[in-house]
Amino acid sequence: MAGARRATSRLERGPARVPCALGSGLAPRAAPGTAQRRPTLVPTPLTPGLAKSPGLRPGPWRHPRGQKRRPGGRAARRGGGASTRPHPGVRRGWGRSRTAAARPRETRSQPPPRAPPAQCSCAPPSLYSRGGSGAFSTRPQPGGSDSGPSIPLATMSASWIPVLCLGVCLLLLTEPAGSEGAVPIAITCFTRGLDIRKEKADVLCPGGCSLEEFSVFGNIVYASVSSICGAAIHRGVISKSGGPVRIYSLPGRENYSSVVANGIQSQTLSRWSTSFTVTKGKSGSQEATGQAASTARPATGKRLKKTPEKKTGNKDIAFLIDGSFNIGQRRFNLQKNFVGKVALMLGIGTEGPHVGLVQASEHPKIEFYLKNFTSAKDVLFAIKEVGFRGGNSNTGKALKHTAQKFFTTDAGVRKGIPKVVVVFIDGWPSDDIEEAGIVAREFGVNVFIVSVAKPIPEELGMVQDVAFIDKAVCRSNGFFSYHMPNWFGTTKYVKPLVQKLCSHEQMMCSKTCYNSVNIAFLIDGSSSVGDSNFRLMLEFASNIAKTFEISDIGAKIAAVQFTYDQHMEFGFTDYTTKENVLAVIRNIRYMSGGTATGDAISFTVRNVFGPVRDSPNKNFLVIVTDGQSYDDVRGPAAAAHDAGITIFSVGVAWAPLDDLKDMASKPKESHAFFTREFTGLEPIVSDVIRGICRDFLESQQ
Repeated sequence: MAGARRATSRLERGPARVPCALGSGLAPRAAPGTAQRRPTLVPTPLTPGLAKSPGLRPGPWRHPRGQKRRPGGRAARRGGGASTRPHPGVRRGWGRSRTAAARPRETRSQPPPRAPPAQCSCAPPSLYSRGGSGAFSTRPQPGGSDSGPSIPLATMSASWIPVLCLGVCLLLLTEPAGSEGAVPIAITCFTRGLDIRKEKADVLCPGGCSLEEFSVFGNIVYASVSSICGAAIHRGVISKSGGPVRIYSLPGRENYSSVVANGIQSQTLSRWSTSFTVTKGKSGSQEATGQAASTARPATGKRLKKTPEKKTGNKDIAFLIDGSFNIGQRRFNLQKNFVGKVALMLGIGTEGPHVGLVQASEHPKIEFYLKNFTSAKDVLFAIKEVGFRGGNSNTGKALKHTAQKFFTTDAGVRKGIPKVVVVFIDGWPSDDIEEAGIVAREFGVNVFIVSVAKPIPEELGMVQDVAFIDKAVCRSNGFFSYHMPNWFGTTKYVKPLVQKLCSHEQMMCSKTCYNSVNIAFLIDGSSSVGDSNFRLMLEFASNIAKTFEISDIGAKIAAVQFTYDQHMEFGFTDYTTKENVLAVIRNIRYMSGGTATGDAISFTVRNVFGPVRDSPNKNFLVIVTDGQSYDDVRGPAAAAHDAGITIFSVGVAWAPLDDLKDMASKPKESHAFFTREFTGLEPIVSDVIRGICRDFLESQQ
């Protein structure tokens, strides 16, 4: 007992530690002459321990799971001996002594031997006395002589096993210093902070990213919806050529500031849930490929099912929600829930549909643009944060504002992608919506109206225009309108609406070269042509015209016949259907006479293109002639070019090439055509159509 008391007093003064073991049950060998003495290890300053409060006697060790271990410990259960009177506070059976084989085994049955675990595990704490100077020494167990000799250092090589075990544990459980971020993750120009789900990570930004396409919120500390590469360029960490960046995750904050730096205009944001900041990263061997590296790790032994991609087609969609007093706060929240469900089913993504939100009330407010969010999760969060504004339901004012201010390149509109606005109207609008619908169609926006709770007969007297839906939508054919009786139980209406929005071929109001051009035909009716050849000229014009989507808001066609005089056969606004236009062209009567092409060009610019000079459509003039003009063509053609009219000149038979090139727009080689025979006009049809679409696309860039 005296030895136990002395050991306890040493315990009170000395530290304890938690060694790491591989579960082998090994203990240091006893020195000769100490066969009956069970040694314990004594820590040195190299083995940090857990400080004990003075006078506190430690209790029995407990398993990490909170259960007491059976007496004797793992070594005893595996056949190793255990002292019947362990050192106070020392777990029974720690280590396996050479004397264990000489002792009789315990009378109770022992479990079968188990293989040691393969992984590193933390062993239970053992209590040591303080002693030695920089080396381990052993002291006898209670039960033997309490004044037994210390084991010499040369005979205790096994005492280093816990130290070696600790080193192995550190190698297995910890990451080597400096390994983090050694190989940066290659990301794209559009990868955002929230896409990197680590507190600290090294990434590699590609070069050649367009500064205008970056979406950055804040300064120094950026909202996690910001582009990582955009934030790094904004901060000055990298240049436009890309490079390594280290990103640190930070908590969310409020009032992200707007600052112009390094060619990037960051945006303000009132609040976001998480943030990040960037510093110069470590260079690695991995090259930036423009594709984000996957960080997902599939479970071992399981094959992950491939998630089917939603093929909804690309759309740029604006949800114009009702925020007036007509709908009220409660139904406004139900409206937001419905919009969120629609957005989720659309399959929003970087290469998929993009959505934005505008609230209509007394004054329209753009809540967020197309470029702000490219994942459904972020869009749902942004919709949830939209607050109710109240006021009159000035839907027409909001629709006009959306068509003019929302669908712009700076706001994230993509070229060649159909533009759609889904207008939610609870009841009826307070202002004129017809004019706004016309403006939207002129800007190539497909207008959908989702009406809820249509006015009852007693309320029709308060409605400014009962047929407001048909006058606002892209086409009054029933496709662009949708009705729900109320805002309750609207889940069943989500899928039918999404199917309409994803029907690409129905987006007839989208601006393309086939529905956004004005084409005038200037046809030579001189006597050298002849009636039969004149019919071939008309067929040439008809084959070009029938390719385009002719309508009141689409492509428009006009025709002028000239000799010495000029005759307008029909103007751009005379016929708005393809059938009527083709019929009128076929019925043009041959005039016969001389050839004054220069005067004819001036007449067409003044009388045909003059009335539509403010049209959003691009203007084209196709001249078909068979001979040399008696007047100058250069001056009138140059005036037409200055007026924004693109000229294609088509010559037949005796038409001089110099006149054709003088009239044609640049480059001359792709806008001037010639054929020896009138039958050769047919192959030129496809060349002219391709040229019109090429010039239209170039004008949109």
